Amino acid sequence: MAPAVPSAMERPHFIGIGGAGMSGIAKILAQRGAKVAGSDAKESATAESLRALGATVHIGHAAAHLADDASCVVVSSAIRADNPELVRAAELGVPVVHRSDALASLMTGLRSIAVAGTHGKTTTTSMLAVALTTLGLDPSYAIGGDLEGPGTNARHGEGDIFVAEADESDRSFHKYDPDVAIVLNAELDHHANYASMDEIYESFETFTGKIVPGGTLVVCADQPGAVELTRRVRGLPSLRVVTYGEHEDADVRVHRITPRGLTSEVTVLLDGRFLTFTVSVPGRHYALNAVAALAAGVALGIPAHNLASALGSYTGVKRRLQLKGEAAGVQVIDSYAHHPTEMTADLEAMRSAAGGSRLLVVFQPHLFSRTQELGKEMGDALALADASVVLDIYPAREDPIPGVTSELIIDAAKAAGARVTAVHEKADVPEVVAGMAEPGDLVLTMGAGDVTDLGPAVLARLAG
Repeated sequence: MAPAVPSAMERPHFIGIGGAGMSGIAKILAQRGAKVAGSDAKESATAESLRALGATVHIGHAAAHLADDASCVVVSSAIRADNPELVRAAELGVPVVHRSDALASLMTGLRSIAVAGTHGKTTTTSMLAVALTTLGLDPSYAIGGDLEGPGTNARHGEGDIFVAEADESDRSFHKYDPDVAIVLNAELDHHANYASMDEIYESFETFTGKIVPGGTLVVCADQPGAVELTRRVRGLPSLRVVTYGEHEDADVRVHRITPRGLTSEVTVLLDGRFLTFTVSVPGRHYALNAVAALAAGVALGIPAHNLASALGSYTGVKRRLQLKGEAAGVQVIDSYAHHPTEMTADLEAMRSAAGGSRLLVVFQPHLFSRTQELGKEMGDALALADASVVLDIYPAREDPIPGVTSELIIDAAKAAGARVTAVHEKADVPEVVAGMAEPGDLVLTMGAGDVTDLGPAVLARLAG
């Protein structure tokens, strides 16, 4: 039986219902019987999937879209104060609920795993969701991307486990009280909200402090930020800390990662025994994410050998090194990477998988603030490719910053010895790529914005 829907969430209205985080919560509420409504800027497959669950989805934002009997309005940190539906909610006295509070309410009464970190959250949460489903545990989950298998970012399950991606970008992950928390890494990002690594550590410490008494923190033993966080929280009462990684002192120690084309074979030492399993996506960082998922599941009481086998069922998340297709002997792959660490990890993974093939990148920077702070590092990462096309900055929720353009990245990439071409119009990219690509090449569209739309267009142009 589905958990009862809190009265405040019986008739929710979501502003920006098509977003990855917002749509997931809306889907679960609809599956639990709530009368869900909302609006989004444009039509999408997500909007259609919500309608199929019985939700009312308006395209565009207007005060009239908010029903008078709405029990609450759900917003993310990206919604501006002058949004007409938000203004109307104030006029009607309808309570406004942040997305994180809505998600926290869905976890109530269930055993929960919250997955946090600057990178890798979506992949690790997805791995857990797929593995637990494969084991017949029927979990609920809310993820920041669509699974390749079930093809959705969220689901209400009849089991007693809830797996959620915990977003640190606006500190909203402080709202959760998980039984098990994963911290994959901690790096400086989201520069509009965090001014220093000290602020990052303080935020992750607060998140860790919300783990229920007797609960478990699963944390990486290799990444410097995660190691520092571990040092800071080890003395917390009633907290069990489990480290994982390649460090010799890790509680779940990675003994070996063996690349096998677009998969990896991973051997870990756990409780004095070696355990080997397959990760069906390429790259060392994805193998380590799988080990984090394994450690978290074991902390929740799931037998390690069962979970390790089930992790092999995970085949990927859309936009996380997702193969979009092949044309004229050229494979086109899509990557969500937008932070230099993510970019480097995905480029190294693809370089390893490609063998002797050339790697061409179409990169779209995401956010002016991130480009201002990390533009040089992004350029350095692009030097791992044989050639790159760099688009203008995707602004998302930000206003332009004077003097901050893609040229910061392009200049850094050229200084690092990279071959880079600036393209200002997205519509020109397929022709540019077609002029560069040769049979056997890999083309990687990369970024958190709408660069993902270019994969099919590039394939169509290559097909001719």
